[in-house]
Amino acid sequence: MNRLLVVLLLLAACGGGGSGAGGNNAPSPPPGPPSGPSPAELLADQLEGLPLDEFYEQSFGALIGRSPESVVEEALTDEYPLDSVGLDDLSDGYADDTFDMVQVVLDALHGYDRGALDAKGRLNYDTYEWYLTDVLAGRQFRYYDFPAAYSTFGVQEDTRTFFTDIHPLATRQDAEDYVTRLKLVRVKFGQLIDHLEAQRSNGIVEPSLTLQIALNQVTGMAQGSAQANVYYTNFVDKVAAIAALSDADRQDLDARALAAVTDVVIPAYQDLRSELQNLFNNAPPMIGVGQYPRGAEFFAYALHHHTTTDLTPAEIHQLGLDELVRIHAEMRAIFDQLGYPQNETLQQLFGRVATEGGIIPAADVKSTYESIIAAAEQRLGEAFDVFPSADVIVRSDPYGGFYIGPSFDGTRPGVFYAGTTSDQPWYPMPSLTYHESVPGHHVQISIAMEQDAPVFREIVHFTAFVEGWGLYAERLAYELGWEDGDPYANLGRLQYEALRAARLVIDTGIHEFGWSFAEAVQFNDDNVGWSTAASRGAVARYSVYPGQATAYLIGMLKILDERQRARDTLGPKFDLKAFHRALLTNGAVPLGLLDDVVDAYIAEAESAP
Repeated sequence: MNRLLVVLLLLAACGGGGSGAGGNNAPSPPPGPPSGPSPAELLADQLEGLPLDEFYEQSFGALIGRSPESVVEEALTDEYPLDSVGLDDLSDGYADDTFDMVQVVLDALHGYDRGALDAKGRLNYDTYEWYLTDVLAGRQFRYYDFPAAYSTFGVQEDTRTFFTDIHPLATRQDAEDYVTRLKLVRVKFGQLIDHLEAQRSNGIVEPSLTLQIALNQVTGMAQGSAQANVYYTNFVDKVAAIAALSDADRQDLDARALAAVTDVVIPAYQDLRSELQNLFNNAPPMIGVGQYPRGAEFFAYALHHHTTTDLTPAEIHQLGLDELVRIHAEMRAIFDQLGYPQNETLQQLFGRVATEGGIIPAADVKSTYESIIAAAEQRLGEAFDVFPSADVIVRSDPYGGFYIGPSFDGTRPGVFYAGTTSDQPWYPMPSLTYHESVPGHHVQISIAMEQDAPVFREIVHFTAFVEGWGLYAERLAYELGWEDGDPYANLGRLQYEALRAARLVIDTGIHEFGWSFAEAVQFNDDNVGWSTAASRGAVARYSVYPGQATAYLIGMLKILDERQRARDTLGPKFDLKAFHRALLTNGAVPLGLLDDVVDAYIAEAESAP
């Protein structure tokens, strides 16, 4: 998975209480009278009478500017200058102002004549409308997220990634900004704590099973030394490479960063640890959002947001079961070719695959991923005639298996984060690489960023399209023969496809049908063939991120359906490269709008001589 951020949904998810006082949780004073026009009123005045193209740039600039971390991540500070050096504001009041601004933008959008636009103009209009409407629909569910969850799902880890992997450190000013932002971490974590308290008052506390994992991770940061803290060691390593700095300047910056980590960052994690411990003492043992007030309504929203469809939980559940029947049959055919027994479980069968397919030593894992990418890039022209300009690199990570896109200014390449700390079986590595890099996320996201389109079309990522493309890329590489007939790599692809199908069943099982953690783990064991430890990790993820995991397979199936529709309609005029060009150059869209993209491709192909 990746850190790609839909800015306003982050703000919706993390709207907190309002003290913002470095985690002391003291009651906020009553608000004073309004001091002037609200941000929404100011925005309404700024947008009035603009041509549509300017409206897109001005309105989205105002919205993304609400998240300075996202402006920095996307390297858009030249296009959208920040008023100050800061971190995202997670307070309730700020979130309310932002939602009001979104409503202003949506109302203003409806003032333009959609009927006067050409096909591309209508696609931009409809995509923006869908996005804004979806953000506003999430306003009523602001306390249903789990913003301090473990790993990459929580604010604390997202903040760490911002500093260590996103924040530029190429100049003295970058270093100064880094130190300035370090001093704001406790304020941000204080707002997160306020949100957790408001969430508790609304009857929602993260289940104890995953809360314990988050507590353990936060405790490690809270009890560690400042000198060994990654916020500091990352700074020291990168500042050492800034050639323009004198030794004295470098020592001064290092000292100020160390003081900020000592006095602000570590106390912020200590504050959060105390809050999580208090929550843990009253956390529910069950998983699933269905246990909370209006939990079923929230889950329906989460499914709609991530899948961009109107599929019901029951329909998604059954789709997953049906797809597993197909996938298991394809697996069994290969197992038979390999002479594997009929009476073994999937766990046992994939244990054979892991051993017989070959083991890559830890020291060679990173270079193996790099060689897979290099080979894919060499063969990309077999199915594409548009290519990303940005490079993609492999970076080691304790967890791995996700991608962060390049920056707009070209200073940061796309990065495939891979787990490289231990020996790994070969068989799943090709499909994972295809999904995260080439022809998957890196190709799709980078090309979308390079189009002559409104900025929101280049930044907003719809889960079903983006992750659907990633899973489609795994299938496409197999169809193109990139696995060179390797049955083990093909089984790796099918296992990943089974994982995505099982997610439809497990996610809805947990959040709609009341499955226990043990039931969900057993289903993953039986239908995916992962180790039980890996299944437990997967189920924990689904329990804190409702709906997200269902988007992968739903998105892939939609892309495959659209490809088949185009092939059936066009016959010999169908061209796979042109089909891919149409999807990639039009950027990510809700799945309901993919029909329009393919209709335009079909019409263009039919009119060609």
